Amino acid sequence: MEIAFTHVDAYGEDHFGFVNGQHTTMGGTHQAAFREAIVKSLRDHFKKQYEPQDIRQGIVAAVSVKVQEPIFESQTKTKLGSTHMEPGGRTVRGHIGAVLAEELDNHLIRNRETATALQEKIVRSEKERREMAGLQKAAKERAKKSKLVNKKLRDCRAHLDSKHKRREESMLFVTEGDSASGSITKSRCPETQAVFSLRGKPLNCFGLTKKVVYENEELALLQNALGIEKDIEDLRYNKVVLATDADVDGMHIRLLLMTFFLQFFPDLVKGGHVFILQTPLFRVRNKKETRYCYSEDERLKAIAELGKNPEITRFKGLGEISPDEFKGFIGEDIRLDPVVVDEKQSVREMLAYFMGKNTPERQKFIIKNLRVEGDLDDGEEEKERAAVAA
Repeated sequence: MEIAFTHVDAYGEDHFGFVNGQHTTMGGTHQAAFREAIVKSLRDHFKKQYEPQDIRQGIVAAVSVKVQEPIFESQTKTKLGSTHMEPGGRTVRGHIGAVLAEELDNHLIRNRETATALQEKIVRSEKERREMAGLQKAAKERAKKSKLVNKKLRDCRAHLDSKHKRREESMLFVTEGDSASGSITKSRCPETQAVFSLRGKPLNCFGLTKKVVYENEELALLQNALGIEKDIEDLRYNKVVLATDADVDGMHIRLLLMTFFLQFFPDLVKGGHVFILQTPLFRVRNKKETRYCYSEDERLKAIAELGKNPEITRFKGLGEISPDEFKGFIGEDIRLDPVVVDEKQSVREMLAYFMGKNTPERQKFIIKNLRVEGDLDDGEEEKERAAVAA
């Protein structure tokens, strides 16, 4: 067995498991045993009954075990189901617990600086959690009152944390303003689709503590609507869909929301619950046929196939799409792009690059890839002329 772990200045937990050299992306008994053992080992070493969430807050760990005749819970072998290291031998839980208790205790005794830094990190997490207790209580009271008068959330009947037969289909659209939410609300399926409407641009959460979630009413209400105040296990919707306009402001709001989730609820993204809604950019039609185009290439193709002088509409915002049209974009043919984070990439470094202060690296990237608007317009006109000619 080999274990490596550290704590970073972030929320949530990052665990990477390996069995006989194979990456078990879905975890299993070895990861569960480590999560339990790390709490017991550190409690025993420091002789303090720290809470598990304070000990594991911000932890990044790799757990590699070699097991005889491993049993996996899935055909893809991504989750270990074995309870024993070898047939008739010591249990996975017992083995990891015993080795970690001895080796970690010895390491911390020999390296007092490491032990001090680790305990300080736990104490900081504990202090922040206690400070937030009062804010959480106030936020809950505010949420209870707001539910009676808050028109920002249009709920559905099926929820992921319920026994509803369509619970897996449940989704929450997070929209940009009342105009967009109006179209979605009128065309949604009230059984499985809920709508949450934002007021303008949310706060950039990068580098902030979780305390800000409870002090910011907009973010507190969104967190409450999702049901993730205590634990991701209480998530009320299987899919959280970011539905913003296809313009610069819409893209910015999308990035701000993804920063919010990655900063405070990374497991929501890693669990495959966050998506981007794709809606058509153009409507091209003649008297006989209407085409909805999701890209510039689709628009040019539609122009070429529908004949001369078709009517072309550019949807600048979701509010410009009528409810009757929108129904076709969020029904059976809904186009969702999952938000995926590369496991090899540091989430914090990625957020620092895109959402942090205006670094020289980002400035260089923008200058290097800058394209003049006039050049773009000339290129688009040339493509359009070619399509019409074809």
